[in-house]
Amino acid sequence: MTSANKARICVPVCARRADELPAAIKRAAELADIVEVRFDYLEETELEAALGTIAADQYRRPYIFTFRPAEEGGRGAPSMHDRVSFWESLTERRKRGEFNQPVWADIELGLCETWLREERGAEFAHKFPVICSHHDFEGVSADLVSVFEKMLGTRAGILKVAVRAVTITDCIEIFKLLERARDEGREMIAVAMGDAGLLTRVLGPSRGSFLTFGSLDGEHATAPGQPSATELRRIYRVEAISERTLVTGLVGSPVAHSFSPHMHNAAFAARGVDAVYIPFEVADVDEFARRMAHPRTREFVWNLRGFSVTAPHKTSIMRHLDWAEPSAQALGAVNTVVVEGRELHGYNTDAGAALLPLRESVPLRDARVAVLGAGGAARALLWGLREQGAHATLFAR
Repeated sequence: MTSANKARICVPVCARRADELPAAIKRAAELADIVEVRFDYLEETELEAALGTIAADQYRRPYIFTFRPAEEGGRGAPSMHDRVSFWESLTERRKRGEFNQPVWADIELGLCETWLREERGAEFAHKFPVICSHHDFEGVSADLVSVFEKMLGTRAGILKVAVRAVTITDCIEIFKLLERARDEGREMIAVAMGDAGLLTRVLGPSRGSFLTFGSLDGEHATAPGQPSATELRRIYRVEAISERTLVTGLVGSPVAHSFSPHMHNAAFAARGVDAVYIPFEVADVDEFARRMAHPRTREFVWNLRGFSVTAPHKTSIMRHLDWAEPSAQALGAVNTVVVEGRELHGYNTDAGAALLPLRESVPLRDARVAVLGAGGAARALLWGLREQGAHATLFAR
């Protein structure tokens, strides 16, 4: 394996009552490098008790405190006055010697541009490092670069952008922001939410993101497309990913349900191969091939080695290939694409894989075979059966 990065996994904790926090924090501390406490999920009357609970916390994990308005993804609708009062109360608690463990404050851009520039806000920023955050649950807006530049002008030590990926090519903007933050010498957290944005959550730390978010489990995700911390560590092995790691994946739609990442990543780990396999939720395969996959036209630098292809793209991906093996050309479909230098090469392994166990058990010449389904794999299987001299009947809805 190549040298590992310094990936940090942050696990958010959400509760309605203060007495629910200790158990949740204990669970999170077992999985996380940093625990985020979402105070905006708490009932308003529970805030003081919750702060007291955390001040007495025995796990000593670093924290991120978040108290976000609804338009930034918070629960409830704390007013600006409420949010300022909350943050200023932390200043007084720090003066009394509470929260000696590292605590970052996640504060939205609007408040960073106003209150943080005032005397009380400046005092707060002196005592608590600030994460200046921007969230957009609709998509990647045209003014995202302008937002980033506004964040650069705040007192924040860390910048955070989380936007919804409508399509996988939205990830390009996230990776470009991380690259620019590095050039500016600034720490940044950048995430594309949704299934199409998983790429940023897995590869982000290796490209300079200060941390990546993972939920306690599948039922406690705090943003669309958020994987669990266990998945990030055990399946994708984010701590072991570097910029040299070979990137592979599964291109299709939908792909979030696929077991392929479990199998391929386990195989990479068992064989000591520095590679990762990620589901690529691709709605528009032409845009993906042009802007992200093909070495001659891709819009950012990454170590893509190849990808599996599933429905509905096995045929349409072929127009972007520089070469395809004869059997794939005969089928008019590929299920595997390999990056070879500055070219994309296509293969179809469906027929061979499906026929191997059959050939080992029964002679296929003149055999009568039923094929269930009429997708790309069935097409390959029919072709392979014909090549073997079998008589196939297709059954499909």
